[in-house]
Amino acid sequence: MKLLEGKTALITGAARGIGKAIALKFASEGANIAFTDLAIDEKGKATEKEIETFGVKVKGYASNAADFEEAHQTVKEILNDFGRIDILVNNAGITRDGFMLRMSEQQWDLVINVNLKSAFNFIHAVTPVMAKQKQGSIINMSSVVGISGNACQANYSASKAGMIGLAKSVAKELGSRGIRANAIAPGFIITDMTDALSDKVREEWEKQIPLRRGGTPEDVANVALFLASDLSSYVSGQVVPVCGGMNM
Repeated sequence: MKLLEGKTALITGAARGIGKAIALKFASEGANIAFTDLAIDEKGKATEKEIETFGVKVKGYASNAADFEEAHQTVKEILNDFGRIDILVNNAGITRDGFMLRMSEQQWDLVINVNLKSAFNFIHAVTPVMAKQKQGSIINMSSVVGISGNACQANYSASKAGMIGLAKSVAKELGSRGIRANAIAPGFIITDMTDALSDKVREEWEKQIPLRRGGTPEDVANVALFLASDLSSYVSGQVVPVCGGMNM
């Protein structure tokens, strides 16, 4: 039997990148997939078709994860379409890097809202569902910079540190209802976001990584699968770095 057979996973920001890799991994293990993105464009439709090849039910939802009402409405639609939500992966995220002294209030608010408030929105919406089912797994996508901090990323680092605190608090609050919550802290993962970096910057990053390479979205997806499945049924309130040993 597949690890996620019969379960439904909701993954935010999953039309591409790490979120897409997680969706594909979950689908390969039998999960039905509901995913969100700001718009379900050509890439979103293509992601739907890829997931369909695993023989599971899938639907993409255009939703602004940072909007409280939209998040709740999206969860209602997913329940109507799928009947249940067993796994929530809070993956939606952006960067607006810059020096603290030059960072605008808009840059700060945007990153906090998209990266952190979105997780609150969806956790708030799915908690009654999971509590009624008496089981659920919530996975917050954090970052190694949420643990260590990073120059020119005060907003991003703060949002990702918040994802850790949120997961730990939810784990303590909802554990008695069979709901687990954990965080994944990726390091240097090769995605569209990192592709914009120069070769020199990437080389400097790799020098800091004991495994001497950047990670792949699939590396993160493998850990997400563990945390979503019953293999981790006694794991809650934890942070799992996926960083090649960079954050030791």
